[in-house]
Amino acid sequence: MADYLAVTEIAGDEVTKEQVERLCHRYYWAGIYCTGKDVLEVACGTGQGLGYLNKVAKSLNAGDYSGEMLKKVKEHYGKRISVIQFDALDIPYPDKTFDVIVLFEAIYYLSSAERFVEECRRLLRKGGKVILATANKDLYDFNPSSFSSKYYGVVELKRLFDSYGFSVDFFGNLSVDNLSLRQKLIRPLKKIAVNVGLVPKTMQGKKFFKRLVFGQLVKMPYEIEEGMITYVEPTRLSSFEPDQKHKVIYCAATIIDNSD
Repeated sequence: MADYLAVTEIAGDEVTKEQVERLCHRYYWAGIYCTGKDVLEVACGTGQGLGYLNKVAKSLNAGDYSGEMLKKVKEHYGKRISVIQFDALDIPYPDKTFDVIVLFEAIYYLSSAERFVEECRRLLRKGGKVILATANKDLYDFNPSSFSSKYYGVVELKRLFDSYGFSVDFFGNLSVDNLSLRQKLIRPLKKIAVNVGLVPKTMQGKKFFKRLVFGQLVKMPYEIEEGMITYVEPTRLSSFEPDQKHKVIYCAATIIDNSD
């Protein structure tokens, strides 16, 4: 079994300020769709966003493939939030249980994204949504994660969800046009490092690389709260061409017809 703790930014770990901002932003964005809804978060990791979703949702369930991840969730939340261990390709809930399914920074670890979308279709009620965030593979200096299976950009995600009867809206967060001068100067060097395999794969190795690019690191929160960042609406994207300007791609996929 893959040790996802080795490649995941876990609660309490040293990360960049940008990573905390990315974490907060995607959950604030998801909260818009989850307010007053029955929600399931798949691949919840160590659960930094669960407390926030629990405050806005009608109900919240969550789970992860890794028992070690869930142990950390339970240590922080106790009985506040129901979490169970499960595979994203075989989710143990009855048909039409949820209004929203959340999957953040995990689709590239799945051995079959198609099977996951089939499960979402089974679990969602009429008009239900899959809310997804993923690293943008179409950036020229993109660096894939260890244990990843397949990355999906805008074009691939549209094709995937279209084939299972979903309509899809796409958004981008963190434009490369707004990077600091330091990050802009280092991007070409990062691209070279990616091409020749010099970018560290472990979290410890990545910390050194992040300090070089971003400077001082901060602690990943155990639970995000409202107002930790100033929320700015993500940029709407075309679904017919790869996006090469944003670090993160958001996908909101809505069932067109789930009468089957």
